[in-house]
Amino acid sequence: MPEFPPTTSSFIPDAPAAATRSAASGQSAAATARAPAIAVSALSKRVADAGGELTILHPLDFTVQPAETLAIVGASGSGKSTLLGLLAGLDTPSGGKVELAGVDIFALDEDGRAKLRMEQLGFVFQSFQLLAHLTALENVMLPLELRGDAQARAKAEAMLGRVNLAARLGHYPKYLSGGEQQRVALARAFVTAPPLLFADEPTGSLDAATGEAVIQLMFELNRERGSTLVLVTHDPHIAARCGRTITIAAGRLV
Repeated sequence: MPEFPPTTSSFIPDAPAAATRSAASGQSAAATARAPAIAVSALSKRVADAGGELTILHPLDFTVQPAETLAIVGASGSGKSTLLGLLAGLDTPSGGKVELAGVDIFALDEDGRAKLRMEQLGFVFQSFQLLAHLTALENVMLPLELRGDAQARAKAEAMLGRVNLAARLGHYPKYLSGGEQQRVALARAFVTAPPLLFADEPTGSLDAATGEAVIQLMFELNRERGSTLVLVTHDPHIAARCGRTITIAAGRLV
């Protein structure tokens, strides 16, 4: 912190300059407030293969607004999960950019992207991705502990209660059913109240009845918290519950 002169009369800023700075600051804040939750520009992905190069995603452009629910649909191998991985910064593109709340995530290094994911994102995977050596409670506490949250245990217990698992706090994943494991994963994704939630085929490994219960719970939690939801699915009934759907075929938006 710089030391200012002891008297303020000689340190009063020039009024026009101060007004200009104030206006610029207000414009910057307004621009940030108006920024889409997600902005994708010319995003593409290519990988080397035996034939030279394989294009997984052709250049894509789209935006997602704050609190919007978006389904990404398409056949297996169309590039849906690749796109979701790029949106989360889990993979790097061959071209283009992704902005989350106005931040170009690929202008950050890997540590910066990891920090952004910890602060801004919740993720629900098809295969649950729970840590086998941690109990349900410990799995949900983990993202809070990584943030240094002193209320991690209380918040995790409350969140597990919200997904009807208050009686299963001390159970390890192998002692939980598939539906229970996915509810733990939902609790872990939502416990930090992230502004963005990504879900990759969250019912893909569940039976129809259990999958419907999990999806209903996910949408309820999302409405309660007002987060932006991007959901990859092959199920048109699940996609229909989102406010908007985009379709990918052979790596292109349809």
